[in-house]
Amino acid sequence: MSGSIKDFAALKGLRATIKAQEEARKAAEEERLRREKESRRDAELFRKSIGDVKPISPSNKAEHPGERPSPVARQRMADEQAALEESLSDEFNVDTLLDTDDELSYARPGISGDILRKLRRGNWVIQAQLDLHGMRREEAREALAEFLRNAVKRGLRCVRVIHGKGLGSVNKEPVLKSKVRSWLVQKEEVIAFCQARAAEGGAGALVVLLKA
Repeated sequence: MSGSIKDFAALKGLRATIKAQEEARKAAEEERLRREKESRRDAELFRKSIGDVKPISPSNKAEHPGERPSPVARQRMADEQAALEESLSDEFNVDTLLDTDDELSYARPGISGDILRKLRRGNWVIQAQLDLHGMRREEAREALAEFLRNAVKRGLRCVRVIHGKGLGSVNKEPVLKSKVRSWLVQKEEVIAFCQARAAEGGAGALVVLLKA
């Protein structure tokens, strides 16, 4: 008996659900018809308000739209300017700017000799380094420019650039060693550099001081 009562209650609940769904469907349909009726009425009122419409006779006059100036690719120009500023020349002669000591140190004009002496003594902590070992000249040049740019963004003051001693290059000539010095001198953010101390790479690396 208890089971029959439960089945009856479930059936009653199902009927109520079906009825509610049917009523919701009817209400939605009535709303759709009402909106369609209003739309037709609004369209009819619009046609009556503007009256008969006649097409405009074609004109014999030719219309010449004014010439618009060519769009300026500002971002492209900015990118090209930035690349130009960051470009590093291989033809730059750095020899006349380097100190005549055995380490061929460099300090930008206006930088006191005391700054260079402190750099040689290791007064600044090396905060980042770039290893150019095994890179070709073009690859090394781009890597150095990117490294310095990121170092400045991060607010670093002292970094190390490892160029190697050239023992594995053709004719055992340290090509990157001289190129790196030339490239560094051309970067405004570089205010001084010197050969790293023995414990920091010696003749195969440079310690570089950047603008604050």
